[in-house]
Amino acid sequence: MPRSIDCVTELLRRIEEIVSPTVVGMGYELVRIAMSRGGTLQIMIEPADGRPMDVEDCATLSRALSAVLDVEDPISGAYTLEVSSPGIDRPLTREKDYTRWAGHLARVETAQPIDGRRRFKGTLLGLENGAVKLRLDDGKEAHLPLSVVSRAKLELTDVLLDEYRRAQEGARDARTH
Repeated sequence: MPRSIDCVTELLRRIEEIVSPTVVGMGYELVRIAMSRGGTLQIMIEPADGRPMDVEDCATLSRALSAVLDVEDPISGAYTLEVSSPGIDRPLTREKDYTRWAGHLARVETAQPIDGRRRFKGTLLGLENGAVKLRLDDGKEAHLPLSVVSRAKLELTDVLLDEYRRAQEGARDARTH
């Protein structure tokens, strides 16, 4: 029996209410919560202070969130909990992501066609008046209302990899001093 979108959305909203206090209390931010058809609950988090995630962060949060979800028990039936970081080619899920990652290449999909299309790729110019701004390959700007963006993520580029490496090195240096 297929799950209705409203039912899944409500479940994810409920899970967010349950896990957010723990995530925030441990010094992290919630990036995304998703449920796969195969029964995997993915909770994507990142440190609130901007430092890179490591495996120990994910393990610590996984234990804490598993305990909270066991008590609240919002999901009927078996599921697998996956706690992860956004990674380099991260999804853009929050308003601040569009500002933070301005200047990088992104792919954006919309729920409704805009100018006859639903898929856009270009340099992220930020968020203005509730619209995601992209400079497309042809040099034109696209203004995509955030309310119709169904999926957005950064594209892996050398510039993004360099920024990620610098952040990793900075975090490593901070830990050794």
